[in-house]
Amino acid sequence: MPVESVTAAAVATAATSTAAPPKKALDAEVFLQLLVAQMKNQDPSSPLDTNEMMAQTTQLAMMEQLTALADTFTESFALSMRQTAAALVGTQASYVDADGVTRTGLVSKVSFENSIPLVTIGDTTVPLDAVSGITAS
Repeated sequence: MPVESVTAAAVATAATSTAAPPKKALDAEVFLQLLVAQMKNQDPSSPLDTNEMMAQTTQLAMMEQLTALADTFTESFALSMRQTAAALVGTQASYVDADGVTRTGLVSKVSFENSIPLVTIGDTTVPLDAVSGITAS
């Protein structure tokens, strides 16, 4: 029985079996709930094919590995931004202010309080992605 043949009632039962807020993306938990619902509601005269079940389990494992890879990439990118921001301390950096004027100053401090590091250029703190140029001092 393919995944597509799971009845709407089985999907509704799987989705409402917990009191958690609705998920915005499919994850391993939702996949397993659908698989259990599919197995509970299968036709006894034509049970789930073991090859199909293995294929679905493999898809679940692949999805979990891709999720882990995406998490690792996100952590790596955040670390790279922190290293880049820290390397700016002591250099001259430029940014464009709210009036569209390019300002330049010495980077004196970096803060990692937010998801994007904040760089203090002169007396102004700007996000790392607002830095438009760097000059060695």
